Formats: sequence, C-alpha cells, structure tokens
Amino acid sequence: MSAFEIGTDGPQVIVVGIDGSDTSLRATAYAWGLARRQGSKVVLVHVTGLGAVTTLLPAATVSAIEAGEEYATELRERVERFAAESDTHVPYAFRTEQGEPSAVLTRVADELRADAVVVGASAQAGHRFIGSVAVRLVRAGRWPVTVVP
Repeated sequence: MSAFEIGTDGPQVIVVGIDGSDTSLRATAYAWGLARRQGSKVVLVHVTGLGAVTTLLPAATVSAIEAGEEYATELRERVERFAAESDTHVPYAFRTEQGEPSAVLTRVADELRADAVVVGASAQAGHRFIGSVAVRLVRAGRWPVTVVP
C-alpha cells in the first residue's frame, strides 16, 4: 500500500447516471469537475428501460431498443463534444445498459468498485411517493451518492 499523498485521497472512479435531462447533465458537469480536481475517471451510464407495454408487444420491444440506442448515441456524441471542448483531460467511459436505472447503476458501481455515484434529482412528481433513483441508490448504502438539483 502506498503512502498517503495530498490531493490523491479523493474518489478514483465516479459513476454518473445520464439520461439527457437537465439535472443529469448538471450531474455530469459536477462529476466532471470533481474528476478534474481529483484526477478521477468518470463512467457515464445511460440506462434504457423497457416499459411494461413492450413485454406484451414484441414489435414494440424492438422499436424501444432501437430508439434507446439512437438516443444513447446522441448522448455519447454530446459527451464527446463536451470532452473535446474541455480545457483539461478527464478520463471517461460511456456505457449503455438496459434495465431498471437504480439496479443498473448499483450493479455498475459495484462492478467498477466506484468511490462515488452522482445522479441528477428527479423532476417527476410520482417519485415523491414511490421513490426516485437517487433515493434507491442512497438506500443501497455502498458509496457516497451526490444528488445534483
């Protein structure tokens, strides 16, 4: 084990949930700045979920998957432009996964041994009653979770 050094005790891997919403883009910018200051890697995770209707209609499943892949490609290109315009280099990876967002982010953060998870606050009113992705991640209690408004 190496000796403690000032400036290197922060997170080494930061997982960020990105769905294209304003809050997720702010979460991405926040994590990017944290990674720049701490010398961390950012792993951006876009989760496409298949709704209940798609399980009943196979054609809808194919359409939903294709739409999710197209949107993920747009987000990836947006992140690449942001990274290219950034004045400093931050190592990052962009992953697209399918499933329920909190479960996928939990799995990816565990798999990568993330030191922190950053997500945007939910703007959906229903999440006050059933719980948001952020609340589920906090309840998992495995890493610090930052919720960006």
